[in-house]
Amino acid sequence: MKKVYLFGAGGHAKVILDILQSNNIIVEELFDDDRAIKNFMGIPVSQEIKSPMIISIGNNSIRKKIAAKFSDNIYHKAMSKTAIISDNVLIGDGSVVMQGAIIQSSSQIGNHVIINTAATVDHDCTIHDFVHIAPGVNLCGEVMVGEGTLIGAGSTVIQGIKIGKWCEIGAGSVVIKDVPDNAVVAGVPAKILKYKEAKP
Repeated sequence: MKKVYLFGAGGHAKVILDILQSNNIIVEELFDDDRAIKNFMGIPVSQEIKSPMIISIGNNSIRKKIAAKFSDNIYHKAMSKTAIISDNVLIGDGSVVMQGAIIQSSSQIGNHVIINTAATVDHDCTIHDFVHIAPGVNLCGEVMVGEGTLIGAGSTVIQGIKIGKWCEIGAGSVVIKDVPDNAVVAGVPAKILKYKEAKP
């Protein structure tokens, strides 16, 4: 049986653990920098980084920092058996597709991306590295999502929209216009509330 290691012993790791175990993949150990955590869901927690690994942390910025720090590591993907994924979808290293998600034809998913529970990504979408598509999000066709962006739970993005890097889309938003880098938007329709400091 294949073995995979997880970096991060929190709620996000619980779901990834379920996905891997349902695919008969053994999670032998987890790593967490909190030395007080010795055991997680019956699995030992170590201080030693091992391969292949999935970064099981929901925060996009933290995932990017860890991936940069351990760039030589081999990263595994986790795809739920209940997800529906077109045969011609490309999914990058370290990415996770959770239960009930749908990814349609000709979409491209970057590295260390989270496609969360029951999210839908329609045809010809491009999702860049370190993005989190939260539970229940609906991306229509030909949507582009830039690096590090979080699209909040239950949001809808209409066809052909381009969302920039390191944006935050508030839960339940309806995005009908392009969103520039570092913007925080929310509402129906979504409007820009503020801009975050640019990521390095």
